[in-house]
Amino acid sequence: MTAIIRGHDVGCVADEQQASRLIVAIDGPAGVGKSTVAQLLASRLGYLYLDTGALYRAMAWAVIESGRDPADVEAVAALLPTLSLQMQFHHGAATVLVNGKDVSGDLRTPAVSAAASVVSAIPAVRAWLLPIQRKIGQGGAVVAEGRDMGTRVFPSADVKFYLEADPTVRAQRRHRELVAAGHSGAFEETKADMAGRDTRDRSRSVAPLVPAKDARFIDTSTLSVAEVVDQMMVVIAARL
Repeated sequence: MTAIIRGHDVGCVADEQQASRLIVAIDGPAGVGKSTVAQLLASRLGYLYLDTGALYRAMAWAVIESGRDPADVEAVAALLPTLSLQMQFHHGAATVLVNGKDVSGDLRTPAVSAAASVVSAIPAVRAWLLPIQRKIGQGGAVVAEGRDMGTRVFPSADVKFYLEADPTVRAQRRHRELVAAGHSGAFEETKADMAGRDTRDRSRSVAPLVPAKDARFIDTSTLSVAEVVDQMMVVIAARL
């Protein structure tokens, strides 16, 4: 499967032999395991995995690279027309390019994470990325994860999940990711950063982080990735 995003122009080639082409939406805060779960679920289903957080992180990277303040709404909005954003999918793995530069390896740094939370609250940014996300999912056969998949991007998704977990567990997971990626920092700092992001995500005026009314809740605090996916597959199997 190959999909390339440049601005709002999207091309997608999918396996026409797939018997079912559901849209599966997964929402929840950072550290609940959305990305890992979504990737495994997409692999089991033979679907495209859409990491919408990577799109917002790419936007944040571009803002930082430009020297702009992520909180400067007008400055960030003025940057949008100058950007070319691409997401390329090859055998389930995504590569993100900003103006032709592969930034995939730079999207999980603490600085980009913090900026992404701020940038994602800017209405102009969300409006710019919304049609891109919907274009990717319009043919179905996609597992999309983020913070407003079931509420705004794909409100008519066939299956919706909302993942949650104990805040300390979430912070521990995120801290391990950062350490594994070579980023130093105290655990308490990671926990405070996540708490701040939660507040911003849940209180923003446009598409705040809230569960869709028809979403299935799964607490991942004590579950393995495989166990979470198994629970999801039971729900999805009823729709296939």
